This record gives sequence, C-alpha cells and structure tokens, in this order.
Amino acid sequence: MQSLPPRADEFGFEKATADWRRLIDDPDVDVVSVTTPNQFHAEMAIAAVEAGKHVWCEKPMSPAFSDAQRMLKAVEASGTVAIMGYNYIQNPILRHMKTLIADGAIGTVNHVRVEMDEDFMADPEVPFYWKSERSAGYGALDDFAVHPLSLLWYLFGHVRSVVTDMAKPYADRPLKDGGRREVENHDGASILMRLDHGISAVLMANRAAWGRKGRIALQIYGSKGSILYDQERMNEFELYQAGGNTTEQGFRRVLTSPAHPPYGQFIPAPGHGLGFNDLKIIECHELVRAIAGKPFRRSTSSTACASSRPFMPWHDRLMKRLGSRLTTMEITPCGRRITNCARQGAEVPPGRSSPTSPVGISPLRPAAKKAAPLHDQSQAQRKPGEKCSFS
Repeated sequence: MQSLPPRADEFGFEKATADWRRLIDDPDVDVVSVTTPNQFHAEMAIAAVEAGKHVWCEKPMSPAFSDAQRMLKAVEASGTVAIMGYNYIQNPILRHMKTLIADGAIGTVNHVRVEMDEDFMADPEVPFYWKSERSAGYGALDDFAVHPLSLLWYLFGHVRSVVTDMAKPYADRPLKDGGRREVENHDGASILMRLDHGISAVLMANRAAWGRKGRIALQIYGSKGSILYDQERMNEFELYQAGGNTTEQGFRRVLTSPAHPPYGQFIPAPGHGLGFNDLKIIECHELVRAIAGKPFRRSTSSTACASSRPFMPWHDRLMKRLGSRLTTMEITPCGRRITNCARQGAEVPPGRSSPTSPVGISPLRPAAKKAAPLHDQSQAQRKPGEKCSFS
C-alpha cells in the first residue's frame, strides 16, 4: 500500500489506502470494519466476505431491505463471521437488566417506552451533508433509531407490528459553497409497536433535539415492578419492585460493579464506570469469540439464549458510527497492526470526528482456512505486564 497519509500516521497505522478494494484484496487483512456512510455498506461488506474476510459493519446494515438480504445471503454463503456494530447492547447494565427480566424480577413485561435524542442536527444552519440525503435512508428512523431498536430486540425479541410517523423539522439546509439544499429524509420519528409476547412499545427518536447529547431513555413496566435506564447515565439503572412496606417502596439505583461482567475486566472498583469505547472493546471481543466458534454472550443469566448467527437485518424490516471513515483491521496481539483507509469525499458534520483506536485481542486466522481456533490471549506475544483482553 502507499505511504502513510498524515492522518493515518497520527493514529499509528502501518498501512493505509484510499482504495477500499485494494484494502480488501490485501492478504494481510483478516477483518474488515465498515464505517462508511450507510449507502456504501452493502457493496463493501459483500465484497469483503466474498474475499474471505470477516466483517464488522456499523449500523444500519443498509438503507434498502433488499440489500440487507443480499448481505445476509453473502455471509451465509461465505462461511465467514459478520456482526453489526450495536455496542450499546454490550453494556454490562443491559446484560443484567436482561437477566432480571428473564428471572421475573419485575413480573411479566407489558409495556416499554424508549426515546433516543441528540442535538447534532438541531441547528437549522448546520450545513447539508450525507446524513440528509435520500440515499442514506429514511433519516432518524434507520440511521439513528436502530440503536434503541437494538435494545428492544436484545431484551424482548422482534417487532411484530408497527405504525410510524416521521417528521422533517427543517425543509432545507445551507450548502458550504452557498445556497441551500432540500432535506431529503426525516430527523424525527414516532413509532407504535407490538413486540413478541404481545408487549406494547413506543419509540420516539429525534436527532434535532437541543440539549440532548446521547440520550436513550428506556422505561420497562411489568406486573411486579419497573426498570428505568438512560444512556447518558450508562453505568446505572433504577429498579422498582412491588411488595414490602408501602412506606419504603420506591426506585433504587443500581451502579455497575465487578458483579456485572465483564465490568471487572476493566475496573476492579464498583461505581467508577465504563464508557462508549469500552463497549466497543466488548463488542470486538464478541466478534473474536464468534470467529473462534463461541456463542455471543448476551446476558449474565446462565439460562439466557445465545446465538452466533451473523448479520441480523431485523431493523431494516421497519423501514453508524457517525463518521466517514472506513476502517479495516488486521487484528494481532495487542492491536499492533491495524490498517486504516479514509474514504475520499465524505464529510463529517461540524464538531464531529470518528477516530479509531487499536484494540488488543487475540490474532485471527484467515476465514478461507476455517481451521485452527484462536489461541488463548494468554499465549499471545506481548510486553511483560501488558494485559490485552479478557476471555
């Protein structure tokens, strides 16, 4: 590949290219992480799995359900592993909430409400960019609301029926070179749903909500209690359980701790908190487990179901990392070699960036061989005293 451009050198990448096809053809690359604008996901992911690469694709799969189906078919035919980038469901808090629900801690769930709000498109004078293009999808619904939908799917299963209303708060946005362009999709959506087991659900999403930065507010109501959670306070949840003395009834706050795996692999002390990038590391670890033939770990319950099924196009039936960088990785001990490729011509909105950091995990084997499983991380070569990952 060509000499390193300044951005790749800044992040310590050994190789870089502006041509994603050359990157996929590189025999040194084992895993491709697709983080481009939504409309490019299908072409890149399909090309990668057909070349024998494992794929880590950012949400959503594709703006078109037909393309999502093609992606799934390509993965199943290739024998490679592919996962979607829904790192919020890897939160130890969510895993524990799933266990509480499965164990009947709040009885039979009958209603769920979830709201997702951010303000990165709240200013009507934010310049027009690819997220407002028709080719990027419906807007807030599939580019944005797939995160709360992933939480609903993770906790309760599939959406069985749906009614949706979408809103466009601003008719147009300024172009950076002058003039204005019509906004071609919707920045808000309100959804009424019926989930598995007859659970009623409401989802509201708004990417033009002033003051909201990373809000996913989840309210779960059951026959014997309730659970409240907010992504902006992602290391805690509130639990209400009916019963006992009415004079002491009320919500109690639960903080994450080593009792909520894999929290303890990051921090030994309770209440200190994980962050977005920690959830990405957990997600990456789940990808490596899947490549090694192990099931995804979706809760702390020993009786919870687990699946290693690749791409799951559930959200497209209802109809990203926010950024413009295609990152492809050859994942080796302690993340020593990571190849990065910036897609030319794509823009990041003002105040946003999408840096990529190395992740320390065990080395992968090329998919074409389908042979030896990953060796244990403890056998990986690394500097003395350097802890890379968890099992």
